Amino acid sequence: MDSIFLHRPISELKLSSYHCFCLLIFILFNFIHAEAKANPCRTSCGGIPINYPFGIDDGCGSPYYRHMLVCSDQDSLELRTPSGRYAVRSISYSDPHILVSDPYMWNCQDRENFRPTRPFSLDTSTHFSLSSQNDYLFFNCSEDNVIVEPRPIFCERFPDRCDSSCDSSNYLCRHLPECSAALGGRASCCSYYPKATESLRLMLKYCASYTSIYWRNVGTNENTPYNQVPEYGIRVDFDIPVTTRCLQCQDPNKGSGICGFDTQTQDFLCLCNRGNVTSYCKDHDFSSHTKAGVIAGTVTGVSAAGALGIGVGIWYLRKVRAKAPVTCGVQSNENRLF
Repeated sequence: MDSIFLHRPISELKLSSYHCFCLLIFILFNFIHAEAKANPCRTSCGGIPINYPFGIDDGCGSPYYRHMLVCSDQDSLELRTPSGRYAVRSISYSDPHILVSDPYMWNCQDRENFRPTRPFSLDTSTHFSLSSQNDYLFFNCSEDNVIVEPRPIFCERFPDRCDSSCDSSNYLCRHLPECSAALGGRASCCSYYPKATESLRLMLKYCASYTSIYWRNVGTNENTPYNQVPEYGIRVDFDIPVTTRCLQCQDPNKGSGICGFDTQTQDFLCLCNRGNVTSYCKDHDFSSHTKAGVIAGTVTGVSAAGALGIGVGIWYLRKVRAKAPVTCGVQSNENRLF
């Protein structure tokens, strides 16, 4: 049986293939766009819930925390700071804070092997702050450059210089969490709370290493010291910006939207399944609101595969167009798809 393609010129076949592939890419692009729009913001990473004010997809959450949290390819949540990226262990929204781990800090496994370290720092222009519940322990500090003395005695003698001393009689130095005998009495330890990153850098200039210990609440009464246990890690406190528009957007009676922002202007947007609005999802005047700032950065398995398909498609189109005669490859306004 003769095929109808046998009676058509080769150039016409190539042009037909070109149109079919363009149509395929057009359909695939719209499918990916719809998928990203239906799921604009991921709500977890590595088992850690991601709620307002945070977002791991650009345009989600509050712009104050834009690009602060990163979900790695290994589904691991990290906090980005000027000193590096640190693994997030947990996030509390009721008592707003993040717990992070610094692999460069001293730990029990190091014992007396003090590795080179670097100071942990936060951008002071952000809504993050180091919690006062952190204690910093410094090891093998030079007593020629650092005041290493029991703080109660030193503060009685020099009350005006009390803040500059590193307390060698601190409880944590005598009871290191999880490994009280790790130093074996052969290395010195003292406690000092740096007021700024510069003071931390200065301490590390004259000390072998340091570590951060925070006090975790294990009881219902947070003001009772016996309901707290020391653990290694850094507690970072954060603010939750509360606005009327965000509360309306999240209200179940108004559509249960997701608070976000326009990635270009950083103005507030309520992210809904039908699109983005400046009020709330059940607003009757939905069509008159902006659809700008569609969420970027939501890469799913479907969109990743789609991106690969588009890349292959572009390569194929270039190959077909390169072989096709110039007279047949010219598009008119009637057959143009894009």
